[in-house]
Amino acid sequence: MSVNINWLGLSCFKINAKFGDKEVDLVTDPYSPASGLKLPRNLAADIVTVSHDHPNHNYLDGVGGNPFVMKSPGEVEEKGIFVYGIRSIAHEDGKETSNTLFRFEVGDISIAHLGDISHDFTDEELEELKDIDILLLPVGAKIKEAVKIANELQPRIIIPMHYRLPDLKGDFLPPDKFLKEIGAKSETLPKLKIAKKDLPQDEMKVIVLTRD
Repeated sequence: MSVNINWLGLSCFKINAKFGDKEVDLVTDPYSPASGLKLPRNLAADIVTVSHDHPNHNYLDGVGGNPFVMKSPGEVEEKGIFVYGIRSIAHEDGKETSNTLFRFEVGDISIAHLGDISHDFTDEELEELKDIDILLLPVGAKIKEAVKIANELQPRIIIPMHYRLPDLKGDFLPPDKFLKEIGAKSETLPKLKIAKKDLPQDEMKVIVLTRD
């Protein structure tokens, strides 16, 4: 079983899982054109997750395919992927709002998507997110908090998200500061295709994905 991860900008990823002759597509946090970015025209999914109610994260009209949508805490199994939503908080436009952390069990690979988290983890959140293989981590605002989260969770791979891009509206930092602070080996790729056996074993690695 292999997983393909494409970054579409902000906190939006398309995660494609292949289970034998079956494929499942999961999209996280689709964003509105008001962000300054545009989603791919043919973007479709079987599952869509929304971390919180903000146009940069909840633009369901941008995803076709009549997907199953999850935008609150809970647990569900859909087309072979187990999705766990964990209650959290975020700050958008200076206001505190609810934020759902997501854990995806895709075959034998565990992936965490942190939405727009803006606080230290609680013990409960840490318990829910332990033994993560791949961490999708916002790095465009609070660098020290992002580094602390990464060090607490110790994933095999970190993929930065939610940072400055050309045409993106809003005050976002580039990923460079996070990369410097985290001090882990980094690599830039157009997409990540990975199986469990390919995960780093002895160190945490940062993979910066170019926008698809």
